Amino acid sequence: MKIGIPMETRPGETRVASTPEVVKKLIGKGFDLLVESGAGVRAGYPDADYEQAGARLTDRAGAFAVDLLLKVRRPDAEDVDLMQPGGLYIGLLESCGEDPVVAAMLAKNVRVLGMERMPRTSRAQSMDALSSQGNLAGYRATLEAAARYGRFFPMMMTSAGAAKPARVVVLGAGVAGLQAIATARRLGADVHAYDVRPETREQILSLGAKPIVLDLGESGAGEGGYAKELSDEAKARQQAALADELAKAHVIITTALIPCRPAPVLVTEAVVQRMRPGSVIVDLAAASGGNCPLTVADEIVERHGVTIVGITNYPALIPADASAFYARNLYNLIEIMIQPGESGPTWKDLAADDITAAMLVGA
Repeated sequence: MKIGIPMETRPGETRVASTPEVVKKLIGKGFDLLVESGAGVRAGYPDADYEQAGARLTDRAGAFAVDLLLKVRRPDAEDVDLMQPGGLYIGLLESCGEDPVVAAMLAKNVRVLGMERMPRTSRAQSMDALSSQGNLAGYRATLEAAARYGRFFPMMMTSAGAAKPARVVVLGAGVAGLQAIATARRLGADVHAYDVRPETREQILSLGAKPIVLDLGESGAGEGGYAKELSDEAKARQQAALADELAKAHVIITTALIPCRPAPVLVTEAVVQRMRPGSVIVDLAAASGGNCPLTVADEIVERHGVTIVGITNYPALIPADASAFYARNLYNLIEIMIQPGESGPTWKDLAADDITAAMLVGA
């Protein structure tokens, strides 16, 4: 059975769906690995490493003419044209609702497993790419904030005087937010954090940060560990109550997202106007409209003396580890999908497993 690893072609994408380490493990399971030449170069994995692991180098068409296609980012129409009818696709789909690319894959009898649809269960943790990449995003975003903030993050004592620690506010205590909190604390900042889900308070405290507690009259806890959208009344109450806390911040890192919804506005323009010149906002929700209305996706802008960072793909800024984590997620998923056979591995019934059943699109 053939597995294909093509090069990612979306602008700015540096990750690759599998690494030489994981390729070697897949070959040990009885798979034939075809890697598009140059697929891992931008992530620090040269062709020679894949060949040494036992993979065969091929062109783009060869990497798509396989039984199982592994990708990081969503395919485009040209990719679908290259896919083998009756094959299997696993990757991030980055879509909600009707999707013509997914429809084209299904019309070609390609079974589609969307990595975003991975259930949030204990058994699925090792396969959860949103969590693994979210961890990396929270870490890298905090480093971005520290680099762009023109002062120290920690308290600094020198012969020339002392500097107070930066006041960092993290909005959203999901995977990315918790990693941002932990990283900012390691850098010595005075960290405060807010989440609409009451159960995150203990997690925030456990990382040495101070939880911001607001009475909104309702809980933002949703299904599967995600936040749910608040009512309009609660949103207005939240913005008003948060304003004073945010205006005092030197750095704000926002991570608040609701699946398949525009990002909630948490940092208003009025708040930005009240922040000290030289402050920094890093908006991890930039791709979904931003938690700040002044955020511009994939741009770094200055508004009212505040730097607003709208980078939308932080894992691509640390591609070696991001690729390694993602590749291990895929490997752990493939392990539950196959059964050994005399002529190599075969697929189990994907609809019979709660994990793959949840990931199947159009099933």
